[in-house]
Amino acid sequence: MRYQLPLWAGVFAVLCLCSCSGSENPVNPTVLISLDAPDYFPASKALPADNPLTEEGVHLGRMLFYEKQLSADGSISCGSCHQQQKAFTDGLQFSKGVNEAMGHKNAMSLSNLHWSGKFFWDGRSGSLEEQSLEPIQESFEMNLSLAEAVERLQQDEKYPALFEAAFGTNEVNAERIGKALAQFERTLISANSKFDRWIKNEVKLTPEEQLGLELFFTHPEPSIQLRGGNCSDCHLGFLTAGDSEGFMGFHNNGLDIDENLDPGLFEVTKNPFDQGKFKAPSLRNIGLTAPYMHDGRFASLEEVLDHYNEHIQNSQTLDVLILEASNEQINPTAPIKLHLAQKEKEAIIAFLHTLTDQQFITNEKFSDPFN
Repeated sequence: MRYQLPLWAGVFAVLCLCSCSGSENPVNPTVLISLDAPDYFPASKALPADNPLTEEGVHLGRMLFYEKQLSADGSISCGSCHQQQKAFTDGLQFSKGVNEAMGHKNAMSLSNLHWSGKFFWDGRSGSLEEQSLEPIQESFEMNLSLAEAVERLQQDEKYPALFEAAFGTNEVNAERIGKALAQFERTLISANSKFDRWIKNEVKLTPEEQLGLELFFTHPEPSIQLRGGNCSDCHLGFLTAGDSEGFMGFHNNGLDIDENLDPGLFEVTKNPFDQGKFKAPSLRNIGLTAPYMHDGRFASLEEVLDHYNEHIQNSQTLDVLILEASNEQINPTAPIKLHLAQKEKEAIIAFLHTLTDQQFITNEKFSDPFN
């Protein structure tokens, strides 16, 4: 089934936009489209009223996503660090921007973004429209002012007509660039993995994958001999991500002790309780998105499981969901460990590979239109 903005609501929103005198964003109501998502994805989050999804807007956004003119030296695009075959990551610990400038965070995978409430590892952006403009301006990424980006696109022979089709005006501005990019990014829906087909009762999991699923979604309770991997405490539901409205989806997952903590969410909230907290990313297509963590410190899923199982570092803001999770009775004076058996770690990794969506990474609608 498709999750879609009700037709009457979409038409009403568009008519309101078009009827406003001097509106900056006129939209053609005949080209509204819906998000192609399964019915088990949350249906409660509406599309933004001031940026309805249209065929022309998505097309323009796809062009801009792969447009190298949006970098200072014309060498990279959004698609350089978010490559479709790698589930919109780049396989590097840190991405390189223009002039070989090096970033300091691992490029996040892009999928099912409509259901996210905060963006970037530290949650500093509250909408896709806002998020999409930041990499263009960032000095160690694309390093281009928005004024220059607007000028380049305005002078390009193809873009004024594309903006006319998408927004009813051939005038390029930063707001419309952000809206078009956000429209395209909302269509990056990954929902055809083996896990999805299992949800729809179309396939069966192997015994190892089934064990991994059960461990993934179970918080351990040794007092009743209930074993679990504790994964879903942070990576919730069918989207297997902990992101939600506000900052509930941000966690300190024990990577470092207090004196070595990256500020993370603290940079945004200035709340000392948020030191070392980062967004729990979607685990969809996780088998394709190495290296892992906000700083790309782990090269493999095996290293990730070893971290949670044996190498948790205690700190004042360590998430209580991790602090209180163990498959053995917790000894307050002992190191924090999950105590999974090797076969259990292997089973969780086998389940994680069922989240790979081959259709997503080969869908031509998401590919580079310039190739």
